[in-house]
Amino acid sequence: MRVIRLAALPTVASASLLTGGCASHDFSIRSLPAETPAAYNAAAIKEFQAMQALGATPASAASQTTVGPPLTPADVPSMQTYDPWERMNRFTYRFNARFDEAILRPAADQYRRLPGPVRTGIHNFFSNLSEVVSVLNYAAQLRPAPGARGLGRFVINSTLGIGGLLDVATQLHIPGAPTGFGATLARWGMHPGPYFVMPILGPSTLRDGCGFLADFGTDYAINLVNLYRGTAGWVLTPLDGVDVRANVSFRYYSTGSPFEYDTVRFLYVRRTLMEDDALRMWHRSSQGAAQTPAGQ
Repeated sequence: MRVIRLAALPTVASASLLTGGCASHDFSIRSLPAETPAAYNAAAIKEFQAMQALGATPASAASQTTVGPPLTPADVPSMQTYDPWERMNRFTYRFNARFDEAILRPAADQYRRLPGPVRTGIHNFFSNLSEVVSVLNYAAQLRPAPGARGLGRFVINSTLGIGGLLDVATQLHIPGAPTGFGATLARWGMHPGPYFVMPILGPSTLRDGCGFLADFGTDYAINLVNLYRGTAGWVLTPLDGVDVRANVSFRYYSTGSPFEYDTVRFLYVRRTLMEDDALRMWHRSSQGAAQTPAGQ
């Protein structure tokens, strides 16, 4: 389980994609006919023939086009975000920005100076540790398939991967799919709750914040290879956070927008809601598959 949740911040990078995408549209250039009556007549005849061909389309083919019901205002997602602790959250957001500027980002910049294989090995090591919490949460979510994959990744990387320094499982086409207790709560129907900015850790919700604490408590209780207590814990926990920060390109207040807090809040909560919807859709589809008799 990754100790620092700053990985949630790349959600903000999607804002630039959303705004940048508005500037590019597919277009086509149509050559105009020559400035002669004959050319105009030929173009008009061609257009008329095309309209006739379109009108001669069989009704059966036209009926195959499915048109959904018209959208209503209720179908449009709300731009409002439930943030009853906004004053405290804004204060924490400013504190996180100062902490990141003074401590975390300089440490990440120095960390990036390490040789690439060393940084990759450290990142793989912490990712491999997170598989333990993922397996337990997949079991709590009643999702045995991804849980088995996570367990297989942990065994392969811990043995063939030299304690997780090498991601052999990915090379064997067993991709990772980390999850946590927050997703487990979502699986059983808990709403994300109010928006909550966690000190140092970044944007979250009340549910996901509680999920993070539960995941950290699970790691601490299991204490795999005695890594989460004593001197090892004091060294590995900050190193984990620096590794996560080094893999995140987000910078506080880099856009100069006075609405950065609102943008981060909106994108994080919307991403959380979409993930919840995907989890519920998976649950409904799995239930439907289980209720379908074999052979049908």
